[in-house]
Amino acid sequence: MILNYCSDLWSSFAPSIGNHLWQSTIFALVTALLTLALRSNRARTRYLLWLSASVKFLLPFSLLVAIGNHLAWSQGSAGTKTGVYVAMTNVGQPFAESTTPRYSHAAQLTLTAVFSHFLPAFLTMLWLCGFLVVLCLWFVRWRRISTVVREAVPLLKGREVDTLRRVEQTQDIRMPIAMRLSRASLEPGIFGIIRPVLVWPQAVSGRLEDPHLESILTHELLHIRRRDNLTAAVHMLTAAIFWFYPLVWWIGARLLEERERACDEAVLESGGDRKVYAESILKICEFCVGSPMTCVSGVTGADLKRRIFHIMTEGRTRNLNFTKKLLLVVAGLLALALPIALGLLHPTQSYANSRAQSSPAVTLIYDTVSIKPSAPGDTRFEFLFGPSTFNANNMTLQDLIASIYEVDDAQISEGPSWLTSEKFDVQASMSLATLDKFNALPEPQRTLERKHMLQVLLTDYFHLQFQRQNKELPIYSLVVAENGPKLKQAQPGDRYADGLKSDGIPIGPHTMHFAIGELAVQGLPMTEIAKLLTRQLEHTVHDHTGLTGEYDFTLKWTPDKTQPVERRGSENNLQGPSIFTAVQQQLGLKLEPENAPMEVLLVEHAEKPSEN
Repeated sequence: MILNYCSDLWSSFAPSIGNHLWQSTIFALVTALLTLALRSNRARTRYLLWLSASVKFLLPFSLLVAIGNHLAWSQGSAGTKTGVYVAMTNVGQPFAESTTPRYSHAAQLTLTAVFSHFLPAFLTMLWLCGFLVVLCLWFVRWRRISTVVREAVPLLKGREVDTLRRVEQTQDIRMPIAMRLSRASLEPGIFGIIRPVLVWPQAVSGRLEDPHLESILTHELLHIRRRDNLTAAVHMLTAAIFWFYPLVWWIGARLLEERERACDEAVLESGGDRKVYAESILKICEFCVGSPMTCVSGVTGADLKRRIFHIMTEGRTRNLNFTKKLLLVVAGLLALALPIALGLLHPTQSYANSRAQSSPAVTLIYDTVSIKPSAPGDTRFEFLFGPSTFNANNMTLQDLIASIYEVDDAQISEGPSWLTSEKFDVQASMSLATLDKFNALPEPQRTLERKHMLQVLLTDYFHLQFQRQNKELPIYSLVVAENGPKLKQAQPGDRYADGLKSDGIPIGPHTMHFAIGELAVQGLPMTEIAKLLTRQLEHTVHDHTGLTGEYDFTLKWTPDKTQPVERRGSENNLQGPSIFTAVQQQLGLKLEPENAPMEVLLVEHAEKPSEN
């Protein structure tokens, strides 16, 4: 059960995670190009750019796309697929939705099947272990520094405190910063976010003259004014979640480098002497080299040689000119506008009036559609496809949603009161021009196109809108019975001259026919057969047989007495085996109950179509 759950999670989230990492990577690469263009400008600007690249990993573009979806839906727009939209989708979301095959315990598992079955659980556990290891390492380091701070003695007076208070005034810091004297051999640093504390090593004061002391304290107070500990914590969270992605750690190194250079520039801009400041940093490094101050904003971070070079270079950093300011503004607007535009062009699957959900590249519609209430007392229940037609008789809107979106009744929630009571006859047909375009498609794409055409039909004529949610529901698992399957495998090329007919014409393979207590199937795979059983049982049936062929059979059983009359017929029909017994005796299969996470369609709006 755990493996199946992990497999379902992997199928649901793996494409989204892949798209998110791809989008964040593109964002980081653009950021790298911008920082390269701004290499002669202030380090603070480059630091903010790298920080945005880090935060992007925590904020998927799908949030901005959702805003566009909401705007498009509120305006009643179903979205139109343009060349720009297709290009945006292909670049921004290269990982398509995928499904993970599931296998029956009764069938013999191949090496590939075992790998596919256990891989999602293994990857999930591997990520969780890495996440916990990173958190534990940082927690140990945080506890180490916290212990040093706790054991340090508050420093209330002296040369260091007087200098600190004087620097606070020059840096416009209104709240006095607590200063604690430590005997540990660590560099001076700021610990804490809400109530920061300056940790000062006792032995370092004797190495620093007054100008050196003032430079170091100015550097530390600038970390407080810039909220560097907070931004460092944000990136630590990013690194913990995406510990497996090297780009995140590379961004962390760039953040540290630009953070210290930004403080260096601010110290010099506040009137600090270059030579004195460089000497101050070297004296601190002599006192304590490589102090592991993971949770502290200190002095000696980043590449020391490069820092000293930039500090001693006479040329000042340049402010952003108009061109570079415009470049940053355009880049920021594009980062926000492109995902929102994607949502406007293509409303999400949260609403069924998005015609593009799961749709193929070619989009066709039925040219002629007739929908009218079913005749009273009609017991037919049909859902048939002809070469150019679609016929559904005596079906409720819930029946249509379940058949078209391939869910069972338990996966459809809410909706108007008539959703399960009012029945309709639906006839739809394609014109010759549309049929030619349809027949020109390869067989797999025809299936997707037909599904999309029916979804558009529900949207246009029933004005259907729904949201998708996840919920654990009882299901049946279809497995091979002990004595093996009894199914007849379909013959390639069989046109079924003596089989099912529509208007007297054989309708060929890949078809089925419902009657009360009877199901006839021609050339269908097990996945489709499981869906047909789902319709009869009103509970989801998952195919775990491992059977890969296409099959013909006629299944006969006794309808359940609890079903409505139109589903079970008269009392005379209530003789013979139940559907569970019939499946085992006639097909050599077995229905086993279990629970599984399922997607639920929450119907938000639907209207009765006008008779036409």
